[in-house]
Amino acid sequence: MNLKFKFKLLSAGILFMLAFPLFATLGLGEDFTLLHKKNIPAMTFNNLFPPYKDYEYFQNQKIAPFEYRMSSFSLVNAWWLAEASTLVYADEAYVRPRFTEAGLERIIFFNRSGTQCFIASNSRFAIVVFRGSETWNRDNRFDPRQMISDFFTDIDIRLSDWIRGGKVHTGFMTALDSIWDDMQPEIKRLQDQGVLIWLTGHSLGAALATLAADRLQNVQGLYTFGSPRVGDQEFQQRFGLKAFRVVNGRDIVADIPPKGLYHHVGEPIFIDQNGRIHARHRTTEESDGASCYADSNASGNGGEVRKSDSALYIPSSIRDHVPVLYSIYLWNELVERLTSCAIE
Repeated sequence: MNLKFKFKLLSAGILFMLAFPLFATLGLGEDFTLLHKKNIPAMTFNNLFPPYKDYEYFQNQKIAPFEYRMSSFSLVNAWWLAEASTLVYADEAYVRPRFTEAGLERIIFFNRSGTQCFIASNSRFAIVVFRGSETWNRDNRFDPRQMISDFFTDIDIRLSDWIRGGKVHTGFMTALDSIWDDMQPEIKRLQDQGVLIWLTGHSLGAALATLAADRLQNVQGLYTFGSPRVGDQEFQQRFGLKAFRVVNGRDIVADIPPKGLYHHVGEPIFIDQNGRIHARHRTTEESDGASCYADSNASGNGGEVRKSDSALYIPSSIRDHVPVLYSIYLWNELVERLTSCAIE
């Protein structure tokens, strides 16, 4: 064996050792070209509201494991947390096995005064996910008391002093306060064990996750989906956490409470009419014009618009708030990128 050949062999070995962690993270030997995008359902009055018990949550999660140490934006994490935020609209008995199958063995459910939260964890990371407004829940049992409670939470838009400075939405703050003391022992137990804390939620759940993250401070990440504005300008300026605020198209909730008194926090991540992800601001022209944020009621893998008869009466701003669409669009974008990398 000559010296030149030995050098090439050594170089190849070094390159393999450097590349191995990357392949291990993505799933060594996985054929990403076999992954499939999910169809975008035409939204009707029958499937407009969660829970979605026919949806397969965390599908193929072993190929795209949660990047629990990541601090910058991660499409994988955005998909995981959108799945969690959609899942928790279902009842506790349905939610528990789905989290367990995703590798989160310890699940604790908190429910007090109309505020619900799941903390799902393992020895490495925990997902604290708040449930959105029950007005978005079409479960078999109609609970008018729950809907009234959520209604008053959502409409109480007075600004109140926040514990960390600035002012925040009174209804959101009151809802979080109602459950805070119940959650604290579990959060402290996880933090004492070095478990990394992630927070997330959709709609009202997104607002509560934002306030909870700001109150806790020592968290690894915050991703919200279809979040309303939470606090005033001082709250926005004081908010120092790494957070990502995902908005689908014209999602109506992302534009309330009124701009001026209230301000968004977190880096904006937008989903366009074709289901593609953009880390940029949605300008007034884009939000008002159909060219960039048109109807997201597409079929197939995105881009092809399809409407059912009943969908004609559902405004796009309402459809774009549907939580399962966030999950599907993020998954499809993830498949697009993984398969593109595999082909290259």
